[in-house]
Amino acid sequence: QVQLVESGGGSVQPGGSLRLSCTASGLPFGIAFGSYAMGWFRQAPGKEREGVSCIGWGGGAAYYQDSVKGRFTISRDNPKNTLYLQMNSLKPEDTAMYYCAAGRPYGPCDFSEADFPYWGQGTQVTVSS
Repeated sequence: QVQLVESGGGSVQPGGSLRLSCTASGLPFGIAFGSYAMGWFRQAPGKEREGVSCIGWGGGAAYYQDSVKGRFTISRDNPKNTLYLQMNSLKPEDTAMYYCAAGRPYGPCDFSEADFPYWGQGTQVTVSS
């Protein structure tokens, strides 16, 4: 059974930083974590869920939503089955529930939820003064 467990959320003042982590277990087909594209999505109150960043399988090309470019950095530690999102210069509009998602083996890295069949429960990020 696939489990994605996020951690690292919390409350921070504007301009602050947080580092989200997501640890994966039970990925199917006996295929290593490194063979899955991984993504971070977020959902703010009253808004639809949106893609924030994704990182490809293997070497891990990374992509970002325009609003977070230059502030957020996605990375992965494949031996630890862990995905990260370093968030700097946080803004109130970054306030949302952040979700980790795993794609299909050797699948695409994009912001289409249909390409990510596995999801975590989310971790709340609140940016407020």
